[in-house]
Amino acid sequence: MRKVFQADLQQIGEDLIEMSQRVANAMERAWDSLSNADVDLAQEVIAEDAKIDFLQTQLDERAIDTLALQGPVASDLRMIVGSLRMSASLERMGDLARHLAQLSRLRFPKHAVPAAIAETFSQMAELDIKIAREVGRLLDTRDLGIASEIITLNRQLDQLHSSVFKTIAHEDWKEDAPTTVDVSLTSRYLERFGDHGVSVARKVTYLVTGEWEPEA
Repeated sequence: MRKVFQADLQQIGEDLIEMSQRVANAMERAWDSLSNADVDLAQEVIAEDAKIDFLQTQLDERAIDTLALQGPVASDLRMIVGSLRMSASLERMGDLARHLAQLSRLRFPKHAVPAAIAETFSQMAELDIKIAREVGRLLDTRDLGIASEIITLNRQLDQLHSSVFKTIAHEDWKEDAPTTVDVSLTSRYLERFGDHGVSVARKVTYLVTGEWEPEA
């Protein structure tokens, strides 16, 4: 029974890593679809999100079965409960990438993001992709230095997010209302993606140290 239990724990960990890889790819492809008005790529991202959802369901069912059948305690219990919460964050990251792809599809053949602010969004997307890749490394290694790096990347992301709202609030902003809404939503999706990456990083930190550090 102990061998089965350890195998289940290992599979849960592997599923989390696979989810992180898929959400990183989803964000990379979603941004490509949005920046290039590529509706075919957008549709692929939207369709692929179902696989992330399936992985979450599979992971959660395995975790719940393990809780029910094995009665884990101490660190093993923290790991399983933490995995349930991390899978929810990763699934949400996939949803946010899908939202970007849906916005790209909605505005096709036009670009949802005006050229004047495209570079800021490109930087935000690059940070999001780095965060997701680092989340995968963190889940694999439990290296808390990576967790700190994720938090640093997210602070840069927050600064860019704030700059977007300063830009659209400035008197020089001349775009119409639909474009302004698209810009606001795009910035919010990119910013929240990073927040969920930080959420995973904090949970891994808790699993390693046993101490919960509330977000400031």
